[in-house]
Amino acid sequence: MSDSTIPSGSPEDPAPNPHASAEEVQAAYGDPKLANVLYHDWEAGTYDEKWSISYDERCISYATDVFEAVAGQAGQPYPTAMELGSGTGFFLLNLMQGGVIKQGSVTDLSPGMVEVALRNAQQLGLDVDGRVADAERIPYDDDSFDLVIGHAVLHHIPDVEASLREVLRVLKPGGRFVFAGEPTKVGDFYARKLGQLTWWLTTNVTKLPGLGGWRRPQAELDESSRAAALEAVVDLHTFDPSELERMSRSAGAVEVKAVTEEFSAALAGWPIRTVEAAVPEEKISLRWRWFAYKLWLQLSAVDKKLLSKVLPRELFYNVMLTGTKPAAATEA
Repeated sequence: MSDSTIPSGSPEDPAPNPHASAEEVQAAYGDPKLANVLYHDWEAGTYDEKWSISYDERCISYATDVFEAVAGQAGQPYPTAMELGSGTGFFLLNLMQGGVIKQGSVTDLSPGMVEVALRNAQQLGLDVDGRVADAERIPYDDDSFDLVIGHAVLHHIPDVEASLREVLRVLKPGGRFVFAGEPTKVGDFYARKLGQLTWWLTTNVTKLPGLGGWRRPQAELDESSRAAALEAVVDLHTFDPSELERMSRSAGAVEVKAVTEEFSAALAGWPIRTVEAAVPEEKISLRWRWFAYKLWLQLSAVDKKLLSKVLPRELFYNVMLTGTKPAAATEA
C-alpha cells in the first residue's frame, strides 16, 4: 500500500472529535461545512457499525451491483479512482475488492473520516492514499483520474454544480463519474417521517413497565438526538433525478444518466434502522440482523424486478448518477 499518511497541508493527526456540544451544534446551523466536519468527525469511529458497513462479500456485492446498475461494466478495471466525500471508504474500498478499481484515493472534508478510511484500506491491503478536501476545491491536478465516485455525498455539498465542475476537471478526458446513494425529494420525505415516527414510538414504548431493558440510557438517547440535529443540518439537498441530469450537463458532462432504486426496501429499512438505534446493542441479535438483511434483499429484488417497471423513478429513495468528461481535452 502507498503512504497512508495525510499529505502536507492537512492535519497530521486528524483525530475525530467524539462529541459536539450544544453550542457547536448551534453554530453549525449557520455554517454547513462546519456542520459536516463536526457531524462526520463525531460519527467516524462508529459510522461503519451504524450503517452496517462491512468489507466482505455482502458489501462488495452491493457496491459493485450499485455501480454497474448505472455505469455498466465497460472500462473495468479503472486504473485510478478518487472517492469524493469518502467517509470511511465504503464505496471505494469495496469496489477495489470487487475488481472495479485498481488504485484509489479517498477525500473527505472530515479529517476523522479520512483517518478511518485509510486505516480500513491498510487493514485490507489496498493501494490507497487520502487527503482532507473540500469537494468544491478538489486538491488534485487536472486530468488526474480515470474515475471519480461518491456515495451519499452530493447532498452534503453546498454548491453541487461547482463540485461537479471540479470532478470533471480532475477526470482524464473520457473519464467517468459515478455517484450513488443520493436521496430523492419524495424518498427523503417519507424516510424522515417514518424515522421520526419510529423513534417516537420506540422511545416511548420502552418506558412502559417491564420494557426498561429495551431502552438505551437517557444520556445515549440525548446524544443520538443531538447527532440527529446535526444530521439535519448537514443534509443540504434532496434531488429530482432529472434535475441532477440537467446539473451534470450544465457542469460540462456528457453521456449523463440517472437511475433510481429502493422503494419498498426503504419503507422497511428506515424503521428497522431507527429501532436498532433506539434499543441497546445487546438486544439486537444475530438472528434479527440476518432477518433484516434478508428482508432488505427480498424487497430490493421486488423494487428492481417489478416496481421499477411500473412506478415513476421519482418515487424511489436513492438516485444514482453517471456521466463522462468529453473525450477532447477541453475545459468542462
